[in-house]
Amino acid sequence: MKNTTLLYIALGAVLFVGTVYGAAKAFSKQGTVTMTFPTAVPVQPLVSEPAMPDVSVARSSGFSQEVTLPAAPMEAPISATKREETASAAVVVAAPVAALSQEPSWCDGGDMMAQYDCYNKFYVGLVQSGGSTVAMEHIKAKYKAGNVFYTSQCHQLTHMVGRAATDAYKTVSEAYIHGDSFCWSGYYHGVMEGIVSKIGSDVANKLDSICADLPGKATYTFDYYNCVHGLGHGLMYILNDEVPESLKLCDNLTGWWEQTSCYGGVFMENVIADQVNHTSKYVNDDPQYPCSIVEEKYKGTCYLMQTSRMLVLANGDFAKVFKQCDDAPGAYRNICYQSLGRDASGRSISNAVQTKISCMFAHTDDALQYCFRGAVMDFISYYHSDVQARELCALLQEDLQSDCLLTTTDYYKRF
Repeated sequence: MKNTTLLYIALGAVLFVGTVYGAAKAFSKQGTVTMTFPTAVPVQPLVSEPAMPDVSVARSSGFSQEVTLPAAPMEAPISATKREETASAAVVVAAPVAALSQEPSWCDGGDMMAQYDCYNKFYVGLVQSGGSTVAMEHIKAKYKAGNVFYTSQCHQLTHMVGRAATDAYKTVSEAYIHGDSFCWSGYYHGVMEGIVSKIGSDVANKLDSICADLPGKATYTFDYYNCVHGLGHGLMYILNDEVPESLKLCDNLTGWWEQTSCYGGVFMENVIADQVNHTSKYVNDDPQYPCSIVEEKYKGTCYLMQTSRMLVLANGDFAKVFKQCDDAPGAYRNICYQSLGRDASGRSISNAVQTKISCMFAHTDDALQYCFRGAVMDFISYYHSDVQARELCALLQEDLQSDCLLTTTDYYKRF
């Protein structure tokens, strides 16, 4: 029973994160936002109590499809204490944020790498002078105003703020208090990249201690998930995106749930490589790669992220990707279908009708069932509510509807 519960928590986390990957991915020269992202968390499907995966990697789905992002930022639930701290911080940062209503003009123009470098310097300076809350509020303001660079790159921008926060705050928990999960938890991932890079070569011996001061370990809270998941991002950051080496280091964590959450961070970091501004040799034109070459114990988490990459290669063709999931090893097909459900939600910004249309390209009962499971979990992760997930379930025929509602009820309890 405990493993089933942890599976739901992990899976939801991955779904949520995976979604992030799809949502903010590309930024064309014409200013078109092409999005797609995967989800990541402990794996093995809900079928035989196998595993699960934030979060969908930015709102999930295909880089080839244009998407209009929601105006409001996505916030994860926070404790009453944290809300009070955030509220008081907002009073302090109001003036600085207003003064920074325009992004630095010197970052405009040039190639993408030059823009990244420029914005990174800007946000490092902003964190140093005003704190990470000020920097995050600035990103949110630009995002809500519809700035194309921010809507397409908000996850990477919040990574920058998170990395800079590790120079401003002494502990992981302190850094987490001064940030939030806006744009698919990029800030938290960046914090872990910064922490891991500071530890350096001794990281294998210290992995267990990095998230130890964070409340919620015993109950597997979302903050704790983001910490251990973020370790996977951090390991990839210091190992130059070497997937096998990063996965091996994740194995130094104590606990199956922690290890699997870390694997999700590794695979998410790999999947979001666009081969232009972020390259990886573990991304190619094979839709099964790198899931096909990693050790067996990593494959479930890999497939829980992989459909975001598959959709990029298939130009957003869900019917084609369902068939590619059929080609996955038997133990991972349902995970693949579930991952595709996350992407169906992510590509549509969790629109019930559009999500249903995408899942209906499935050609087997199992594929349909698991697609909708992945979708409703992503709906809950995105809206922090079960209302919209139940609206999706209401659109389904009776046999699918009952499973959809059961998944919604069980997952929302853990969320």
